[in-house]
Amino acid sequence: MAELADFLAVDLGASGGRVLLGRWDGNAFDLQEVHRFPNGPVAVLGHLHWDVLRLWGEIQAGLARYGTRVDGHLAGIGLDTWGVDLGLLDGAGRLLGNPYHYRDSRTNGVLERAFRRVPRREIFEQTGIQFIQFNTLFQLFSMLETAEPQLAAAEDMLMMPDLFHYWLTGRKVAEYTIASTSQMLDARTRCWAAALLDRFGISERLLPEIVSPGTILGPTRAEVVDEACLHATVPVIAVGSHDTASAVAAIPDLDADSAYISSGTWSLIGMEVPEPIINDQALALNFTNEGGVANTIRLLKNVTGLWLLQESRRQWQREGHDLSWDQLLARAAQAEPFHSLIDPDAPDFMAPSDMPATIRAYCRRVGQPEPDSVGAVVRCCLESVALKSRWVISSVATLAGRQPNVVRIVGGGCQNRLLCQFTADACELPVLAGPVEATAMGNLMVQAIAIGYLPDVAAGRRAVGASARRETYEPQNAPAWRDAYARFTRLLEA
Repeated sequence: MAELADFLAVDLGASGGRVLLGRWDGNAFDLQEVHRFPNGPVAVLGHLHWDVLRLWGEIQAGLARYGTRVDGHLAGIGLDTWGVDLGLLDGAGRLLGNPYHYRDSRTNGVLERAFRRVPRREIFEQTGIQFIQFNTLFQLFSMLETAEPQLAAAEDMLMMPDLFHYWLTGRKVAEYTIASTSQMLDARTRCWAAALLDRFGISERLLPEIVSPGTILGPTRAEVVDEACLHATVPVIAVGSHDTASAVAAIPDLDADSAYISSGTWSLIGMEVPEPIINDQALALNFTNEGGVANTIRLLKNVTGLWLLQESRRQWQREGHDLSWDQLLARAAQAEPFHSLIDPDAPDFMAPSDMPATIRAYCRRVGQPEPDSVGAVVRCCLESVALKSRWVISSVATLAGRQPNVVRIVGGGCQNRLLCQFTADACELPVLAGPVEATAMGNLMVQAIAIGYLPDVAAGRRAVGASARRETYEPQNAPAWRDAYARFTRLLEA
């Protein structure tokens, strides 16, 4: 087999998407951006949806840019997205309406109603997944409650990456890592939790075959080849189709002594373990056991991350203050330390219309001084996310029965130097930040393993390490951060 090959990684996040080219030279991937486009919710008649057909058009546009502009051997295409959201198909394989966005209000209050149907403990015992109101299980349950016509007409349910897999290849499957985010999978058997779903009134006939990361789904459909000027069919590979699964797969040197943070709109914080950890403590802490690449489990907790800053910046832009990220971080660096702290995961911050005003209102409510400037708001967000990271890492270490000696941060958030330093300070552990493009790298790595260019994940992680720059942050100012953490834990307890 030739050493040189091209792979395309389609990476769809909650705020944007990319089609990236990974050129494999036998040692490392040279990553090049082919196409970038925005993503986000669309409000229609009081509900939030994804504009999924536009996303499909952007994917095709990215493939066409490769097909018409790049001369190379395209060995594979892999696709990953955010978790939990779904599309419904009718009997002819047609999409029944635009998928709902996970922040849509229709699942407000659904957990309490769901627990009257099946107790919380029983759901966790089977699925091992943390309780968030927008998990797929509760999205479907809310649709059943309101007798949504789409659900009544549906013959198939596909998670978001699986929907695009279907449009690329014509094959309907559920890739394991994305299926695990649904809270509909038995964490131990890795099959659909049929008895649990039946108690909720969810028909197992909607659910496709589950396949493992690295499965070659088939060649691109002829129409895709023609539309994208690809000249020949290309294998489509089910990678770690949940973006966090791909990101964690790509973390160089990840081992039993490491905690990780996949940092972006959300911070996914945890450790890699061989089997799910499902016990009373994990339930009480609301941890999750999501599927990973190569038969691993991602023991982690979802924490609100850069969403706080993204929404604050969006509000300031609406008010006519278009500050760059560098300007925001510079102001935060000059602001008073630990002036105000928030719980990033308080319900207040789920979908506010004005994030800075919501942060100030939260601080008033809990008896703290309000952040009174742009820099103070940014610093409040960053310090609070860093302190929540320490709380989660301490909790996951207890569950896993081992203490990490390093925190490895990947994803877009590792470009935020202030957040990386604050995380090292809060956790009192060195932070190794990078690669920024971990999700795309993990996507490419699994493709290369599936096609035969790499032997396994260990070799893939070495290849990623050779492909990307990383930076180390050492902890500083421990006494002040310990005092802040004590104050923060009192806030969580209250």
